[in-house]
Amino acid sequence: MPNVPTVTVAELPESLPDGVILLDVREQDEWDAGHAPGALHIPMGEVTARLDELPADDELYVVCRVGGRSARVTAFLNGNGWDARNVDGGMQSWHQAGRPIVADANAEPEII
Repeated sequence: MPNVPTVTVAELPESLPDGVILLDVREQDEWDAGHAPGALHIPMGEVTARLDELPADDELYVVCRVGGRSARVTAFLNGNGWDARNVDGGMQSWHQAGRPIVADANAEPEII
């Protein structure tokens, strides 16, 4: 895999500014259990079919559970004209850094 631009959770602003998208590429059950507020959810297997949902001019930070799937998606997006960076350590690092997570259906949020 080509060199993938990567950022750590600590390098991300606490609140993502306009023009910056956190793209979560985990599966639906992982998303439902706990995700970053305001993130855009497109499972890795659906990214190619849903490219029209990604703004071409926005910065994309791509996240999964630990960073493997998001690295592959980041490489794909950068090869197709987007400005994407992989979030090192994924949602596990996000959660360990004390960043907020929310869950669907009023459940206690967790990273699975």
